[in-house]
Amino acid sequence: MNLSNIIAHMISEMMENQDEVEIQRNTLAQTVGCVPSQINYVLASRFTPERGYIVESRRGGGGYIKITRIHCDRGTALMHTLNAIGDTLDEKTCRSHLVNLVYLDLLTKRDASLLLAATGDNALRLIDPARRDAVRAAIFKQMLLALQT
Repeated sequence: MNLSNIIAHMISEMMENQDEVEIQRNTLAQTVGCVPSQINYVLASRFTPERGYIVESRRGGGGYIKITRIHCDRGTALMHTLNAIGDTLDEKTCRSHLVNLVYLDLLTKRDASLLLAATGDNALRLIDPARRDAVRAAIFKQMLLALQT
C-alpha cells in the first residue's frame, strides 16, 4: 500500500464511527513518517466535497484540520452534485461523483455503471476533445435530473 493510501485509510478509520474528526497535521505526519504536505495532498485528493467531505484548516493554538462527512437527503445531495459540476466535467471527477453517490446510497451500483458508461471517454470518443468535458457535464446533469424524478 502506498503512503497516500495509508494516510487515507488512517483518516477513514478515525471517521468510522463518527462524522467529524479533528487531526493535527504535523502529529499525523510524524506518526506516518512523512512530510506535512503529504497530508495536505491526501486531504485535497481523497476528502473532497465530491466524495462527501468538508475539510477545514485552523491555524494557531497548535492548529488542526477538521474533516466532516456530509449527510443530506437524496434531493439535496443530487442538487449539490449538480451545482458542483459546473460547465465541464472530466472523466475522473465524474467517477468521483458517482462513487460518492453510491457510497451515500443515493444511486445503485447499476445506475452508476450506466452513468459512467454514458459519460466515459470511450462513449464520447467521437466528440472533439476540446468539447468533450462540456458534453460530459451536460449528459451527466441531465441523467442525474432524470434519476431525481
